Amino acid sequence: MKVEYTLIKREKDTGARLGKIKTNYGEFETPMFMPVGTQGTVKTLSPEEVKEIGSGIILANTYHLWLRPGDDVVAKAGGLHKFMNYDGPILTDSGGFQVFSLANPKNITEEGVTFKSHINGDNLFLTPEKSIEIQNKLDSDIAMSFDECPPASASYEYMKKSLERTLRWAKRGKAVHNNPKQSLFGIIQGGYFEDLRKYSAEETVKIGFDGYAIGGVANDNESKEEMYKAIEYSTPYMPDDKLRYLMGVGDPIDLIEGVIRGVDIFDCVIPTRLARHGHAYTKYGKINMRNAKYKEDFTNVDATCDCYACKNYTRAYIRHLLVANETFGARLLSIHNINFLINITKNVRNAIKEDRLLEYRNQFIKEYYGEN
Repeated sequence: MKVEYTLIKREKDTGARLGKIKTNYGEFETPMFMPVGTQGTVKTLSPEEVKEIGSGIILANTYHLWLRPGDDVVAKAGGLHKFMNYDGPILTDSGGFQVFSLANPKNITEEGVTFKSHINGDNLFLTPEKSIEIQNKLDSDIAMSFDECPPASASYEYMKKSLERTLRWAKRGKAVHNNPKQSLFGIIQGGYFEDLRKYSAEETVKIGFDGYAIGGVANDNESKEEMYKAIEYSTPYMPDDKLRYLMGVGDPIDLIEGVIRGVDIFDCVIPTRLARHGHAYTKYGKINMRNAKYKEDFTNVDATCDCYACKNYTRAYIRHLLVANETFGARLLSIHNINFLINITKNVRNAIKEDRLLEYRNQFIKEYYGEN
């Protein structure tokens, strides 16, 4: 079956939505944060650990899996769920973000994109049809349309030309999509131009997809205000009965602000990336666990956290692991950081139920950005 979304409640003072998604792997409430398993694994963690943290959907990357081990290998294994042993829903991105970070503008044509492999420099060519074909073989629960990801700094003229091409690519991708169990999402572009976001959203909805994503808000050095505006310019034109996905966004406050503006699901590599660099989220802000002040700190990472790392290990021990370059330290912080973001979405859902999301947002800001 395809992923089905049901809108349960809209908060009275904001655009926040409480919803439920039905998948082949059970039902999950939204808003939801999706951990990222780029190459078929959430870095340093087992699928069982990811499930234990409370994840619903996780994300895997079409481009990386196409190159290694290859979509045919994954298909022969019985699809991505069996290949990586994840008993839960999986979303695959289209590969577009990675492709456009490797390609020059002159390599983008109406047919597709020519670029060099980041692994061995081979010339590669990816089209909307090929991206969908790969995702059909990966057999994810949600596939994404192949879109162009221009930088936020692109001119109005280029952005309009780009989103027109993305619309044509979306139609081509939908035409060849042939996995009846797999949902296909369209992607809204348009940078920070209100009229382009409106146009992109309306035209993408006309094509008709199983869900819709807001793209192009996490691929440049845009300000948070610009990001929030792009969301505000998009969500009013997205259907109430379809899932809304903000791509590549995972800073704690951005989850809350995105929900306030009508977003349902988010993904980002940031919690595990920060963990590998020794950084941990806490209720009172982000901390660098490598700092010497934690050498004899025998409290847990966050006194308010119920994750495996916080229930069993101290800051002093985790700091020791990080300084000694022991992988277990990054694993523990990855568990903690993902759990932290998932807990934010739990708190957000409860706040929506009680019509107090703005109050929760204000309290979160006061504590998270106050003095540690």
